[in-house]
Amino acid sequence: MAETNGLVPNSAAKDPAPPHQVFDTILVLDFGSQYTHLITRRLRELNVYSEMLPCTQKLAELSWKPKGVILSGGPYSVYEEGAPHVDPEVFKLDVPILGVCYGLQELAWHHGKNVAAGDKKEFGHAALKIQRHSGKQAHVDRLFEGLQDDMEVWMSHGDKLSKMPDGFLTVAETANSPYAGIAHEEKEYYGIQFHPEVTHTPRGLEVIKNFAVHICKASQDWTMEAFVDKEVARIRKLVGEKGQVIGAVSGGVDSTVAARLMHEAIGDRFHAVMVNNGVLRRSEAEQVKETLTKGLGVNLTVIDASERFLGLLKDVADPEKKRKIIGNTFIEIFEEEAQKIAKAAENSPKAGPIEFFLQGTLYPDVIESISFKGPSATIKTHHNVGGLPEKMNLKLIEPLRELFKDEVRHMGMNLGIPEDLVWRHPFPGPGIAIRIIGEVTPDKVRIVQEADAIFIEEIKAAG
Repeated sequence: MAETNGLVPNSAAKDPAPPHQVFDTILVLDFGSQYTHLITRRLRELNVYSEMLPCTQKLAELSWKPKGVILSGGPYSVYEEGAPHVDPEVFKLDVPILGVCYGLQELAWHHGKNVAAGDKKEFGHAALKIQRHSGKQAHVDRLFEGLQDDMEVWMSHGDKLSKMPDGFLTVAETANSPYAGIAHEEKEYYGIQFHPEVTHTPRGLEVIKNFAVHICKASQDWTMEAFVDKEVARIRKLVGEKGQVIGAVSGGVDSTVAARLMHEAIGDRFHAVMVNNGVLRRSEAEQVKETLTKGLGVNLTVIDASERFLGLLKDVADPEKKRKIIGNTFIEIFEEEAQKIAKAAENSPKAGPIEFFLQGTLYPDVIESISFKGPSATIKTHHNVGGLPEKMNLKLIEPLRELFKDEVRHMGMNLGIPEDLVWRHPFPGPGIAIRIIGEVTPDKVRIVQEADAIFIEEIKAAG
């Protein structure tokens, strides 16, 4: 493979053993609900691994089989032309299925199309009455096992089930929805009109646990301790014995945890770079260097480019222009430093060329890129490094891409990162510059840095 300045041409990094091949996985199919990501998060809270894919996902394209499937809610009407429908192969998987809100209607639609437009939308709290069964039909009660016969739930729907599909029984009702909960007499298919994933349904997590753990028999072995062990092994296999990785750190929790994890896996073959753009928080560059190098042993290079950035920002008042200047200049400086590191790495007898670029992508970014069109699609994502990996001809490595923010923080604590860094307040990439109205000057930067420090100190003091 031809090399360029110590950097290896970009190619797709083969990812060994993704989590869904290691952990029991519940597949959440997204119909565009603003709550869908909460289903995935609630499952993770139960230590059950879950992944979210669009409702249009073709099952034949999956290389793995889930322990169970959850059909999410959505803003559509199943009876309308063009409404989204799940791949029929889902019902041939021979695994338990839970339909939530629109998912219930989709389940009923597949078994007889007995869905009608509601005479009024139902949004808010409702009193759910659970119907118990006995004898040969007692198994249909498993979704509400351990719960009282009456419970408060959260509704958010327009359509409702108008007639029970063949083979199903009613397991719950409300004043407005006589079929608020249904279950198949023989198959492990369940449908609920309410949303168990939201906090407005106080005992909703128990419903989700009944489905995932007791019905699907999914193991509760998804922990950050287990993930770190798996991810360290994955990184070592992916990078190899001599491969090297470079990545940018900002002092934020995502890049810090990613850097610490990478160091845990390959030691000094990971090269962290921090660019001081002159508009960071007060003493941030010094604090990050102290924590990452002395505290965590990360191989870190800090570049003080504050004068360069402030010179380019002189006389610039427009916030968007400030962002572009800071972003483009960061890329230029990072590339310059990467070339120096790569050149030095060429002569290392124990390591090879730099092949990988570390990026702290989180699961919400992944969700947003695959989410089915709906309310959730209005949430914007951001990319700190843009097209930098492609420009530098490096393979992208994203060890946090399966994790939510709270999981990243938990991992950080497990990796020994100081609590104040794990729980530090978010800070925008363009930094102090976009908080300054008008031109950016050294005096204005100092004033805003001091104000920011006082503000954060007061928040911490208030608990």
